[in-house]
Amino acid sequence: MKAIVFHQHGEPDVLKFEDVAEPTIRPNEVLVRVKACALNHLDLWVRRGIPGVPIPLPHIPGSDVSGEIAQIGADVTTVRVGQKVVLAPLVSCGKCTACVAGIDNHCRQATNLGYIIDGGCAEFVRAPEVNCLPYPERLTFEEAASIPLVFQTAWHMLIARAELQPGEDILVLGAGSGVGSAAIQIGKFFGARVIATAGSDEKLAKAKEFGADHLINHKTQKIRDEVRRITNKRGVDVVFEHVGTATWDDSLASLASGGRLVTCGATTGYDAKVDLRFLFSRQLSLLGSYMGAKSELHTVMKLVAAGRLKPIVDRVFPLAEAAAAHAYLESGSQFGKVVLRV
Repeated sequence: MKAIVFHQHGEPDVLKFEDVAEPTIRPNEVLVRVKACALNHLDLWVRRGIPGVPIPLPHIPGSDVSGEIAQIGADVTTVRVGQKVVLAPLVSCGKCTACVAGIDNHCRQATNLGYIIDGGCAEFVRAPEVNCLPYPERLTFEEAASIPLVFQTAWHMLIARAELQPGEDILVLGAGSGVGSAAIQIGKFFGARVIATAGSDEKLAKAKEFGADHLINHKTQKIRDEVRRITNKRGVDVVFEHVGTATWDDSLASLASGGRLVTCGATTGYDAKVDLRFLFSRQLSLLGSYMGAKSELHTVMKLVAAGRLKPIVDRVFPLAEAAAAHAYLESGSQFGKVVLRV
């Protein structure tokens, strides 16, 4: 099969479009003929190399996959050959205490497609049967591939971790990102007032189109000052943080007394600092969040199928042009998802 492979870490030019062996499936696995694979910042970090994380080389990246079942293992009973599917990115052991409790994102052996194991930037990918999700029939393959990782992450952050309540104010950093644009929609679905940030007026206009109530251009406005103005100096109940050190101080300063900051990433750096006096005197909560449970993703897929949540595709590249797609995602020009068509 054809696949995007890198044999060493580095810039986008390490990504090669080449022939590799087709995956061999186990009895509880399926082989999916990939139709589309959406990119995430995780793909960029895996390609560059993550300190302390040994990525097996050569490696096929890609976590977000839509396609059709090409082959099923002997023990597979819930899907059939030819069926359209979306794959849940998180692959866990299925046997540990966390997995049987339905919190598979706490599994010590969990990884993502395209992270420690080969992913979907290929003509075929193998995955456990349990990772097959119902396909929202109204969507193109490119739209369907744009759902799983960002919507699952945003849902877990806002609902499971921050326990967002109707009527609360939330600040969504990086509205143009996949996870940011998902958070805006989830916030509005739960009746929150959404303040969104982005680095251009064009992105802010799109954020408003997808439900943002107030907009902040972080290149020309000070986030904390605008939040204080919008909330009459109160601050927000929840900050949706995934940017890292570049926005960390503004994020903390934007919280109301008793507010919650939930974070899933550190794109601009991880060495954030906290004044403990500010933390305890204002009774703030700092919450970490990683992916989400498969049950949450099933809920998201129902809402997408019903038209209540909408995947946002910015640009589609052919699989062979994965290097150009990576460079485009790194430029930060997109609003929503960058997708590879296979």
